[in-house]
Formats: sequence, structure tokens, C-alpha cells
Amino acid sequence: MNTWKKAIMATLLICTISISQPPQLEAQCPMCRMSAENNLKQGGTQGKGLNAGILYMLATPYMLVGLIGFVWWRNNHQRRQNGSEEEEASFE
Repeated sequence: MNTWKKAIMATLLICTISISQPPQLEAQCPMCRMSAENNLKQGGTQGKGLNAGILYMLATPYMLVGLIGFVWWRNNHQRRQNGSEEEEASFE
């Protein structure tokens, strides 16, 4: 299976999974917000943990895209270097 077919299949799988989530998951954010507000009113620190979790979830996609971009760049860079070495060897 070539890489384009794999990429298309992975994209379709991700879309299918994200669309088929139960509606109860949408209610979690308001519940967490209310819980954190009540905790902060009582002197707790649950809100700081929620903020750290939000930042973690926000940074993860960017890190994955950056990692994929770096791997792609490194592979292209190595391929170009190997190609230039082969060209130099063929001229000698």
C-alpha cells in the first residue's frame, strides 16, 4: 500500500472516530468549569491543574506537526546530500 493510500485511510479513520463520539462528551467542559470554580471559592488549586491540562492538550498537536515536519525535512535533506555525493562520484 503506498503512502498516499495510508494517509487517506488514516484521515478517514480519524474523521470517523471524531464524528462518532457520544453527545455526553460535549457536556464535560461546563462541568469541569463549575467544579473548578467551586474548588477555587473554597481555597483549592484545582483550576491551576485544569489550566496546565488545557495547555498540554493545546501544545500536543503543534508538537506532532512540528515532529512530522522535522522528520520530513531531515529525510529530504539526507536524500539531497546522498544525491549530490552520487553525482560527484559519477563525474570522477
